[in-house]
Amino acid sequence: MCLAKDVDFSVCVVEKGAGVDALISYLGMFLSLEPRMNFSQNGNMKRHAPINVPVSSDKFWFLTKDRAFSLPSPFDNKGNYIISLSQLVCWLGGKAEQLGVEIYPGFAASEMLYDANHNVIGIGTNDMGLAKDGSKKETFQRGVELRGRVTLLAEGCRGSLSEKVLRDYNLREKAQAQHQTYALGIKEVWEIDEGKHKPGTVLHTLGWPLDHKTYGGSFLYHMNDRPVSIGLVVALNYHNPFLNPYEEFQKLKHHPAIKPLLEGGNVLQYGARTLNEGGFQIFPGGAIIGCSAGFLNVPKIKGTHTAMKSGMLAAEAAFDVLHEGLSMEKYWDGLRNSWIWEELHKARNYHPAFEFGLIPGLALSALEHYILKGRSPLTLKHGKPDHEATDVARLHSPIQYPEPDGIVSFDVPTSLYRYVPDENGEPRLRINAQNCLHCKACDIKDPKQNIEWTVPEGGGGPGYSVM
Repeated sequence: MCLAKDVDFSVCVVEKGAGVDALISYLGMFLSLEPRMNFSQNGNMKRHAPINVPVSSDKFWFLTKDRAFSLPSPFDNKGNYIISLSQLVCWLGGKAEQLGVEIYPGFAASEMLYDANHNVIGIGTNDMGLAKDGSKKETFQRGVELRGRVTLLAEGCRGSLSEKVLRDYNLREKAQAQHQTYALGIKEVWEIDEGKHKPGTVLHTLGWPLDHKTYGGSFLYHMNDRPVSIGLVVALNYHNPFLNPYEEFQKLKHHPAIKPLLEGGNVLQYGARTLNEGGFQIFPGGAIIGCSAGFLNVPKIKGTHTAMKSGMLAAEAAFDVLHEGLSMEKYWDGLRNSWIWEELHKARNYHPAFEFGLIPGLALSALEHYILKGRSPLTLKHGKPDHEATDVARLHSPIQYPEPDGIVSFDVPTSLYRYVPDENGEPRLRINAQNCLHCKACDIKDPKQNIEWTVPEGGGGPGYSVM
């Protein structure tokens, strides 16, 4: 837009990861990229971008403990591409820098900056070089302020600054939106035997290992060469306090329809991330975009295409703010008139339908998808917020998870929260922050909401490369 109008505006991107792709692990899965995001404005982009594995097979299974029943696939992945989102983001970052965008990886935005009228005027990065007790180490470096006329928050699900802005400006109340709901996606990337690998194969499942009252499902994508991505998505409004999403994922890999694929292979990377569904948000001085706002198509477990489109619409609105003096309300208007609005409106009832249980949820979803096609006159409501949905322990029996075999299932890879005895032998909570995968699930699911997740020093966290 700047090139077309012959103007020069400064665009700055602040990224808390060590690189623009370091923390990219969308939904705990490889993404199936929608054809409507085919970079049609620049044909050369699609030819050179890391987008080269078209979907060749699209299957949907209902799992019991020992069997897999094939169902009609509602995902409509024909024409889609399976990609590594971290690799695509890395490639896009290079293209953005070629156009003059300033990208600063390794800097974590920790606070919003406001003017006297409480309009957002930028962000501040956190101080670096602090000890655990808050004292300054020799490497201490004061955070910096980055001020701009428009600030766009694209922090992903449950962004720390986005949550503050949502509260400060009562954005959910103004939009008359329901409370946000979340799920946790856990993923492993495997390299499997060449004879078992079928590039472009997509599989989604429903049912086992989750109980009939817990919403969720699994995915398995065959990438280029020999990698496959396998994972489990578990809604965080589950009731049983003994349920462990990671252990449920380990059980999944022992299903007789899945285990033979993984045997003989090895894990390349693992990760976890929460995902959300929600709405659209603008505030004085900027906007919340992408998964921070909740642009996820829940039944398709896809949101990158909507996140990218929302970013494009926000960029167009921001350009008009700077160049023509208009307001960010154009972003709102653009969303209402875009395919994002239509797509998310059609998908609004799928998740809340499963509040009634697995079988009623399947029936209502089939009615919504095949008969009403998203045109239901009713909008179903969510149940309790995720942190209120957990029952007291006495209402459930402990779940006995099998021991990992070290071949396809493994022990918990990180230990973030651990009780250790103090000098008097009493249990004391120890937080091993260096093990945090930045999934945000603890912040969301904590029944008392005592946990407030804050950004680490810039460059901290996982360093994904093939996620």
